[in-house]
Amino acid sequence: MKNITFNRDIQERKEHMAIDYATLKKGGFMRQKQKGYFSLRLQVVGGNLTAENIKTIAEVAQTYGHGYVHMTSRQGVEIPFIHSKDIEEVKEKLAEGGVKPGVCGPRVRTVTACQGSEICPSGCIDTYGLAQKIDQHYFGRELPHKFKFGITGCQNNCLKAEENDLGVKGGMEVSWVADQCIHCGVCEKACREGAIRCTDTEVTLDRTKCTFCGRCVKACPTDAWEGESGYLIYFGGLFGNNIYKGERFLPLIREEETFFKIADAAIGFFNENANAGERFRFTIQRVGEDKFREKILQTYEDSEEAKR
Repeated sequence: MKNITFNRDIQERKEHMAIDYATLKKGGFMRQKQKGYFSLRLQVVGGNLTAENIKTIAEVAQTYGHGYVHMTSRQGVEIPFIHSKDIEEVKEKLAEGGVKPGVCGPRVRTVTACQGSEICPSGCIDTYGLAQKIDQHYFGRELPHKFKFGITGCQNNCLKAEENDLGVKGGMEVSWVADQCIHCGVCEKACREGAIRCTDTEVTLDRTKCTFCGRCVKACPTDAWEGESGYLIYFGGLFGNNIYKGERFLPLIREEETFFKIADAAIGFFNENANAGERFRFTIQRVGEDKFREKILQTYEDSEEAKR
């Protein structure tokens, strides 16, 4: 009996040594404290899953896990207790329902998003559409450390844009159309920043107070306010062992092409300058805030949007 147990232990050690943990982690399989088991992180874009995706995930969790999933703080889904011997079969079953494993480690992570203008009355931008495009451009890209995108549709900031390495907040550049105005004062009441003042004959906007929320546009009963939607971009946020609020120094970016040029420049700066295991915020601080801003501002100034 002792020999059987001894031989089984040796076999388990051999199997344990044969597992390529780094590759599995890269593919979303995170090692658990329980020997031979992994918690599988799935790829979720902008917080959206189809009914078919959810059904497949539930079936895999029931068959190969412990019958439950974990919802992460970043809109992710993880299936705990996947045994190493079932990994390939689990991937096949998930693929049948259109579900892909996620990623861990030093690379671009899950792109988070609120429901945005397609669903939410407060939304200024199509957050999910942008999340899909960011995912297509960057998801899984190898970098010196993890890199997180987060997209929120308006100033309500449900997705907390400033906590991300690169955060996006939807906004509107607004303008008053005098001949449409009936001077009802609704816009002044809607503005939470006190940026709008109404009289019987005139409406004024203090742009130093405007936060691009677009509430005046949405509240006006006669379309006397017009708004052009765009992206407010925040760089270098952290919310973990260290906390740092991401900073915005660019104007409202109206064009998607310009946004991606700026995102390319930010990720390029990180990839070129970061030490292994160094977060984006610390790279910016070590290399120099001025150098980073100079690169990003130059990228914006070189864009067709800035030249118009």
